[in-house]
Amino acid sequence: QVQLVESGGGLVQAGGSLRLSCAASGRTFSTYAMGWFRQAPGKEREFVATISGSGVGTLYADSVKGRFTISRDNSKNTVYLQMDSLKPEDTAVYYCAARPRVSGVSVAAFYDYWGQGTQVTVSS
Repeated sequence: QVQLVESGGGLVQAGGSLRLSCAASGRTFSTYAMGWFRQAPGKEREFVATISGSGVGTLYADSVKGRFTISRDNSKNTVYLQMDSLKPEDTAVYYCAARPRVSGVSVAAFYDYWGQGTQVTVSS
């Protein structure tokens, strides 16, 4: 069982930056690929980014490529999402997720554990 707790959301102006954190419980964090997803009001949950257990492999949605960076610190059981050049369309609840595999994927159904989410609001 893995418990995930996100933090770092908030209100920011367009063009600004935020860094989300997701702290995981357990002693086998490095064996889990981690992902970030988001859900805007009235829309389905969508993939944002994923990172492999080692941190070497990453994958991004086209909508955030070049603006967001996913990283992890396995010594701290934490995954991060650095969000730069934020746009109003990035407004959503952001969720982190854990997948008990080495490699991450972009499909939410393949993640077994989810955090409660953190709100990110980007004003224009």
